[in-house]
Amino acid sequence: MRCPKNKKIELLDDRLSVDLAVKRCPDCKGIWIPSNEYEVWQQRHVQDSLEQLPSTLNVDYVQSPLDAKAAFCPECHRYLARAKVAIKTPFYVERCSQCGGIWCDHGEWDVLTQLGLNTIVQQLFTSEWQARSKQREQSERERQATIDKLGQELADLVFELAERLEKHPNGDFGMAYLMRRFNP
Repeated sequence: MRCPKNKKIELLDDRLSVDLAVKRCPDCKGIWIPSNEYEVWQQRHVQDSLEQLPSTLNVDYVQSPLDAKAAFCPECHRYLARAKVAIKTPFYVERCSQCGGIWCDHGEWDVLTQLGLNTIVQQLFTSEWQARSKQREQSERERQATIDKLGQELADLVFELAERLEKHPNGDFGMAYLMRRFNP
């Protein structure tokens, strides 16, 4: 079985944990997780749902230079589908739609584990995940634009006020007051 990113390199047997056998590329350090191995491992670990995801997907991560390279499944040779994961340093986990195997470029499994997404990789390929991902990106851009326009100090006050108004039973009254002040 050859590396999806460097087709000249043979994948070697390895383990991500005692109970998860994988194939690792000795060159790019990416890992191939066969579907059957992942499913057995997944059943032994607590599965989170999309409802229990981390509040932020901003992680410090050095993206693999091979992440943008298209790849084919090392088992059935079909094109690997890609799912965007993080916001700050985005990366793509790849999965074969035919056999269900998963490809992680170097370091991506560690980030998935850090975010608690390693037990629900298949859900990253759903339209629900993709929609949530786009919504988070938009929120992050909006937040950064607020910081850029107001400065960090005032933006932090705005964010705090918004959070407090969201939690308050009459927070909508406070928002209406502010809107009237700025749009007489």
